[in-house]
Amino acid sequence: MDERILKWLYDIRAAILEIESYFEDIPKDFNQYESNILLKRAVERDLEIIGEAVNRIIQRDPSFPISDAKRIVGLRNQIIHSYDNLSDENIWAIINKHVPVLKEEVNRLIEENN
Repeated sequence: MDERILKWLYDIRAAILEIESYFEDIPKDFNQYESNILLKRAVERDLEIIGEAVNRIIQRDPSFPISDAKRIVGLRNQIIHSYDNLSDENIWAIINKHVPVLKEEVNRLIEENN
């Protein structure tokens, strides 16, 4: 695997671990998330990093096996360019449903290439 792609996979994993760490000392509860502007902005920033890393990976290798790569990049673009259309409910669903799946996928890809 290209060294740059492996580096971006590590960046994705680091951002996912950061998102998980935000909920170590507080309950993973939507109301807590929705009312905590610092938490929301931190999660959004990590999602931007994930989206940018995925974008770089698929630009370098369009056939790289990351599920929903275009949707991940689309979320990054929405956070950056259409921030006023972000839904707390959508971001919450993403961090609870999609981020764990991406974490498993990224961990597998890293393990296969180490």
